Amino acid sequence: MSNKKGIAILGSTGSIGIAALNIATSLPDDFEVEVLTAASNAELLIEQSLRLLPNTVVIENKALYKKVSEALWKEDIHVYTGAAAVCQVLESQHIDLVFNAIKGIAGIAPTIAAIHTRKQIALANKESLVICGSLITGLAEQNGVNIYPVDPSHSSIFQSMLGEFHNKIQKLYLTSSGGQFEGFTVAQLNEISAEKIINKGTSNVYDLVNTATLIHDSFKLIEARWLFGLKPEQIDLVIHNPLVINGLVEFADGSIKAQMDASNLMRSIQFAMSYPNRMDVSVPRINLFDEPNFSFKQPDKTNFPNLNHAYSVLEKGGAFSAVLNASNKIAVEAFLEDQIKFTEIASINETMLNGHNTITNPSYDDFMNTYHTACEQTLKLIK
Repeated sequence: MSNKKGIAILGSTGSIGIAALNIATSLPDDFEVEVLTAASNAELLIEQSLRLLPNTVVIENKALYKKVSEALWKEDIHVYTGAAAVCQVLESQHIDLVFNAIKGIAGIAPTIAAIHTRKQIALANKESLVICGSLITGLAEQNGVNIYPVDPSHSSIFQSMLGEFHNKIQKLYLTSSGGQFEGFTVAQLNEISAEKIINKGTSNVYDLVNTATLIHDSFKLIEARWLFGLKPEQIDLVIHNPLVINGLVEFADGSIKAQMDASNLMRSIQFAMSYPNRMDVSVPRINLFDEPNFSFKQPDKTNFPNLNHAYSVLEKGGAFSAVLNASNKIAVEAFLEDQIKFTEIASINETMLNGHNTITNPSYDDFMNTYHTACEQTLKLIK
């Protein structure tokens, strides 16, 4: 009987999915890749499949099914298509761990499907917890499913809590660099254009804006609330430079534990995949003698009010999280098209949250309907 862990990598052609796949292939005695899925990158999915020979492959874009199927039929690889197929293939008894790296709301249904099939989950899809946190964690508890965080901040918290689950936690601290406009005045923030943010880096522009407005950190606060089952007032954000400590845990006796890393996503991906084992993934290590002094300070919640919106969402519960996620998506797109100012992203989020009526114990359909309705209403508000 093999001791290998059968793994399904959902979103294997995205950056995080590729990283997970690289770790799995670098540890062939520990992992057996059973399932690969992709939305529309057929070429890379075919290349990955021919190299690793998984049991099953899913290409969500139905127009690409024939291309993928014809490329893989000689290898006796089962090929399916459609979003529903991503969920259905998780029923395989050969899968021990589902690594969900699907981006956006499309990743929520597979998370729920993995829970219903009682598969352990390494979760990189933030929308699963940002939008449907109460539903996801409730289902996971009912089905005895563990959710292992992939994000370095949440992984840092998780690792600091190991061996301490019987002890009372006073507070969690997630760390942030503060974004590229940390310390700016309101007047300066009003002058920020999409072009200025684009020029700050070459990665995904939408993610750059979310980092700049601190909504990225706000979403991490929401995820942490559901991952670790704490009250909103037990979770906080601190500006930390250099960003070597990703998270800290304060216990009832005042002791604080922190996990240090070189902010390398590969290490947190590996830990989520191989927990409870630690393995050498050949990534850069920290040299303590090269690190300057650490500094911590409070974030500016006045000029960056998205942080306040995160706490508001957690306090109100219901489907407010879906509203914030949807309104922010539309507002950021409007900013990138020069329709609104940088500071109006947060104000639009606030307006949308204030106009939402609470839904008690929302279902998956409630979350999704709220999300799509909020997208439509935000578009009308901006126009």
